[in-house]
Amino acid sequence: MSVFNLLSSLPRTVDKEFIEELIVGRGIRIERIVSFGQASPDGYWYDQEEAELVVVLSGNARLTIEGENEDRVLGPGDATYLPAHCRHRVISTDAGSPTVWLAIFFDSKLDPIPTEHLSVEARRR
Repeated sequence: MSVFNLLSSLPRTVDKEFIEELIVGRGIRIERIVSFGQASPDGYWYDQEEAELVVVLSGNARLTIEGENEDRVLGPGDATYLPAHCRHRVISTDAGSPTVWLAIFFDSKLDPIPTEHLSVEARRR
């Protein structure tokens, strides 16, 4: 088994987001995403069939979730859970340095349930 550092070998292209599949299997997909100041296009909302756990490894990001009053601001080490069909937008990513994400997508039929660490109630405390 080899070792792969998620924060090394970053792409040099800054004009578009870089998405790299790390693991793909029945009911799960894990991606490394590198953003260079990108955001969702105006009016575009993600509305995915899959549930997603997203972790910011470096950089910063701001997400808007439909129906929530406050944006979710993520920095290094922060994670958030997005259930299937949770409409969301990336408002901004760090323009000064790469934002490296680890995105874990789960088939919604697996019925993933976040623990208290990722629940809405826990984030508000």
